[in-house]
Amino acid sequence: MFCHQCQETMKNIGCSMKQGMCGKSAEVADLQDLFIWGLKGISVWGYKAKEFGIYDNEAGFFIAKGLFATITNANFDREDFINYIKKGVGIRKGLKERYLAAYKQKNGMDFSSPVPECATWAPATDQDLLEKAGSGAGGWLEIEDEDERSLKALALYGLKGMSAYAEHAYQITKSCQEVFEFLMEALAALVDESISQDDLFKLVIKTGEMGVKTMALLDEANTQAYGNPEITNVNIGVGTNPGILVTGHDLVDLEDLLEQTKNQGVDVYTHSEMLPAHYYPKLKQYPHLFGNYGNAWWLQQGDMAKFNGPALFTSNCLVPTKAAYKDKLFTTGAVGFDGVPHIADRKEGGQKDFSAIIEMAKTCAPPQELETGQITGGFGHSQVMALADKVIEAVKSGAIKRFIVMGGCDGRHKTREYYAEVAKALPKDAVILTAGCAKYQYIKLNMGDIGGIPRVLDAGQCNDSYSLAVIAMELQKAFGLDDINDLPISFDIAWYEQKAVLVLLALLSLGIKGIRLGPTLPGFLSPGIANALIEKFDIKPIATPEADVADMMAGK
Repeated sequence: MFCHQCQETMKNIGCSMKQGMCGKSAEVADLQDLFIWGLKGISVWGYKAKEFGIYDNEAGFFIAKGLFATITNANFDREDFINYIKKGVGIRKGLKERYLAAYKQKNGMDFSSPVPECATWAPATDQDLLEKAGSGAGGWLEIEDEDERSLKALALYGLKGMSAYAEHAYQITKSCQEVFEFLMEALAALVDESISQDDLFKLVIKTGEMGVKTMALLDEANTQAYGNPEITNVNIGVGTNPGILVTGHDLVDLEDLLEQTKNQGVDVYTHSEMLPAHYYPKLKQYPHLFGNYGNAWWLQQGDMAKFNGPALFTSNCLVPTKAAYKDKLFTTGAVGFDGVPHIADRKEGGQKDFSAIIEMAKTCAPPQELETGQITGGFGHSQVMALADKVIEAVKSGAIKRFIVMGGCDGRHKTREYYAEVAKALPKDAVILTAGCAKYQYIKLNMGDIGGIPRVLDAGQCNDSYSLAVIAMELQKAFGLDDINDLPISFDIAWYEQKAVLVLLALLSLGIKGIRLGPTLPGFLSPGIANALIEKFDIKPIATPEADVADMMAGK
């Protein structure tokens, strides 16, 4: 195998052993590579078919869900990818046939006429697909130019992150055509051997621009379905009823489960990135949405063993399971793990059937208590802008000297304690804006407030990173600034997987400069591309907490 898509990749170069650092086997890694090559084939014919007004929503969603399944810690099930590959061959064949029929009709050709010479670089045959199996990241190691390889990786990993956000939005809106069409366009470009590096760089930035649109689409879908997040104190203790632990990011899955557990004597707890579900007015109405249990995703093995009840994975952030609780796990959506029962997709207009997990929960003991107290959050862009007058006055009076955006991912490496140390080292006149599981490094610290404004403002999941950009843009307007970089805001972003890559590209596309990125710069960035990004956008590697705090407070 060869995989370099996450921050924990071996030696910050790439995992090339029998198993990745995430726990993914070499066989599954190779199947994912083969599957992505197949998705590129679908995309080539889908992008060509657009010339004739042909759009296939099934193919678009298949690409999005498929890319989502290949992001770090989402799906380790070899059978899933074998089935995905087989289904993808059929979808590709159907799009190809529809394109060729339209082409021949437009050009007055008989159906039996020879196939036109088009898309010669497309992975058009099953044999072409098979030859790519085990080749190393769908050909990463076959790309001799390291800058070309780096740009294509940066674009692909941004597309994976985009697909995750789009898949969640689609569960609510059932409409993501612009995003799906862009996925086809971009994936087709990645197998175009004639594309220049300049055009690849433009594709990377365009991916960031579409990332902003995708996150805005998800924000609109979530808020229309569940209301605008509001300031909420979330219980982190436990009750006396048996419980179901829900992890991942999918709010629709959580809603289905809450509906089906009403009056069942079973409480529902969120875990890790599902914490922000408590901030939404509609979901808060369920009294048996009891609280949040445990910590960040990478600590789930201890959390789930002590929870006693079953756990449901609704999206990525699965780590290899332990026997102590594996028999109580369920997956759904894009998630999969060998030997773990999978809840089937909902039928049109219906709900997923969670009866198996509910019945199991009823036989379990209540969760063991890990801690007591509360976490305060719910500071999405709507809530923060409702406090705009108070925030602006605090900035003008000097009570708030600087906002530090510390969103992103948490992870296992000890180096991630940097973000906790930054939070502790920040002066009392600094406010942290956060989204994503990176907040678990400091969300439970007693950071206090500034005139009633908490010093940690949690906007929600990594899916809600759009709120951080909106807050910055709205503050720019409020202060009448021409350049967003003139705001008293510094970005100190933690990354782990591909959704964070998309967030980074989105911020760059908005013109935000001076972003600190850690714990390491991505291993898939060549020195040339890393230097180009540093020169153009002033991206900075993190240093020590003390040095970075001093520089950020000084506006550097």
